[in-house]
Amino acid sequence: MKYRSAFDIIGPVMIGPSSSHTAGAARIGRVARTLFGRLPKKAIISLYGSFAKTYKGHGTDFAIVAGLLDFDTNDERLPKALEIANEMGLAIEFRTEDAVVDHPNTVKINLYDEANDLEMVGISIGGGTIEITELNSFPLKLSGEHPAILVVHQDRFGIISAVTNVLSAYEINIGHMEVSRLEKGEMALMVIEVDQRIEDKVIDELTNLSNVSQIIRMVV
Repeated sequence: MKYRSAFDIIGPVMIGPSSSHTAGAARIGRVARTLFGRLPKKAIISLYGSFAKTYKGHGTDFAIVAGLLDFDTNDERLPKALEIANEMGLAIEFRTEDAVVDHPNTVKINLYDEANDLEMVGISIGGGTIEITELNSFPLKLSGEHPAILVVHQDRFGIISAVTNVLSAYEINIGHMEVSRLEKGEMALMVIEVDQRIEDKVIDELTNLSNVSQIIRMVV
């Protein structure tokens, strides 16, 4: 477990029986919604380990869906999230998986609409704290607690320097950064957590960089 303070152990202000299975699950769902950028039309939610065994009793099912609806952990609508999602036209499918995973509280979320799809894997590590460990097959480490940008780019010389130079020019401090790639010279993903909100003009400048395919902004 990765606790930074007593508040991580006590857990967040929340509705639901479990900080790991309810609050953490809601936060994972909300990060998926943020990365997708809007309410999806369909979500396939695959549960592993403890999540798969206890998800109904601990409210993991409605919590993840509440996150997809952009509800916070203390939103009184959490227990009714499944009904609300149905009313809003969000089709939900839950799957329980037997595969062995590194963490018992693991969920894979696949989101779809007419224009886009997304696959994200997240874990709830206790006290409402989460980590996003995979996005569209790219391994990563994202807490969802800080403003962040995800830069999808071609694996080319100089692109990391170009991105950090833009952030430096706007005096944006980097708290955590990592880069992953599926194959040398192919698509890569840069994950950068920062200390302050990133303005639209910064996103525009990053988007216009050579070999950058997409910028995803995380706002907390």
